[in-house]
Amino acid sequence: MSDAAFYCMSSELYFPGAVGLINSLRLHGHTEPIFLLDCGLTPEHRELVAAEATIVPGPADVPPYLLKTIAPRRHPAGTMVLIDVDMVATRPLTDLIERAAPGRVVAFDDNLDRFVEEWGELLELGALERRPYVSSGLVACGGELGAEVLTLWDERQDRLDYERSWFGRDDPDYPFQFLDQDVLNAVLCARAGADGLVALDARLAPHQPYRGVRLIDEARLRCEYPDGEQPYVLHQYLGKPWIDPMYHGIYSRLLSRLWLADDVPLRLPEAEVPLRMRRGARALLERKRVDFTDLARWYTRDVIPEWLAARRGRGES
Repeated sequence: MSDAAFYCMSSELYFPGAVGLINSLRLHGHTEPIFLLDCGLTPEHRELVAAEATIVPGPADVPPYLLKTIAPRRHPAGTMVLIDVDMVATRPLTDLIERAAPGRVVAFDDNLDRFVEEWGELLELGALERRPYVSSGLVACGGELGAEVLTLWDERQDRLDYERSWFGRDDPDYPFQFLDQDVLNAVLCARAGADGLVALDARLAPHQPYRGVRLIDEARLRCEYPDGEQPYVLHQYLGKPWIDPMYHGIYSRLLSRLWLADDVPLRLPEAEVPLRMRRGARALLERKRVDFTDLARWYTRDVIPEWLAARRGRGES
């Protein structure tokens, strides 16, 4: 069994994200095994990624929200880092692994004040002690506690009702509104103890629009806040730039570099790279066109209405 390993999952649609994630880990010096759960990859995709990741066949009849724990259960390691493929690492994750290794779970605060007392009874976990509510996007499970949390997280997910969740009809009274993430947090409330959970600041794993985060070194994937703090990852958990035309922001810039640069271990075929994310004059023109359209939509939909609401709130005409 390896001391540490990374685990992610991808379908054919999400494969460009998987390539970006894997390349970012390798460029930061991570030589640990990477296990990629195959949720519908093409033969060409499996062949491409096999140089850097072990392909784990995924079940065809299991909903996507129940898949995250499969690869680490089949291929356990001393410290198991579960990470979403819509993330890119912007600095080494070594200290996350080191903090989890003695027997802790390391994750990032979700900035959501959420605790449901019924979790304990519904999942047969016993009494719960409130903990910070963390994201399931990047979770490092180390030692005996990490293995126990992962096992319970995996086994208790079969009690979920997708249709009542936020992803279905969004029933606000449903105890597992956020599905597997709620199960993870329930298990942590039941098993982590006073020192078992390390909940890191959410700004260390920001998501779009990445407020305050600057790209300071594209070659080294380095990002930074004005106060010098550097996030571990960027998390593009909403729209995906390889699927939807969108502003070529910090995540898209890094993703283009991670697909096309000469130093990456996996090169995404250029035919799978949207024109606006390629190199050259035609790509630049397409980027400008998409950027203008997306920024105009953003100002019309979000910025201007917020500004008008603020003026009304101050009693301005």
